[in-house]
Amino acid sequence: MAHHHTVKNAKNRSTSYRLGVGIMLINDMNKVFVGKRIDQDPSADYWQMPQGGIDHGEDPITAAMRELKEEIGTNEVEIIAESADWLQYDIPEGMKKKLWQGKYRGQMQKWFLCKLNTSEDQINISTEHPEFIAWRWESIENLPDVIIPFKKDLYESLIREFGHIAASI
Repeated sequence: MAHHHTVKNAKNRSTSYRLGVGIMLINDMNKVFVGKRIDQDPSADYWQMPQGGIDHGEDPITAAMRELKEEIGTNEVEIIAESADWLQYDIPEGMKKKLWQGKYRGQMQKWFLCKLNTSEDQINISTEHPEFIAWRWESIENLPDVIIPFKKDLYESLIREFGHIAASI
């Protein structure tokens, strides 16, 4: 059983984690949107759900809606659930200097389970500042197998928290 660090209250958070949000976006077939990052090693085959930082003065829901628009071209979604806790992951040592000038150990995120409320042809990853080079729908249970290994525990937590909710929609 993997050990998960969660923080009940963001005010108690360590400043060594970048605050962010993540979105588990499902379609009518109960599949989850995953994208392949534009900046990953071309030989890697990792896929992830949309996520991003919370801007100063932003609340998590506003940040999540902004990130969806920026990353997948639409935020026409229905919010189904929000993670009870802030979930965190640490970045491997070798990546710390490259990301955020080494300022953070990792990210602490609020996650939202959302349902796409529009046609999937509204999804467009060729946004102004593209983050994804490709996207697809993936089964919820497969998410831990496609994500970069250091985020696997977090994705497994999300499946435990959101999986049964998604299945009942």
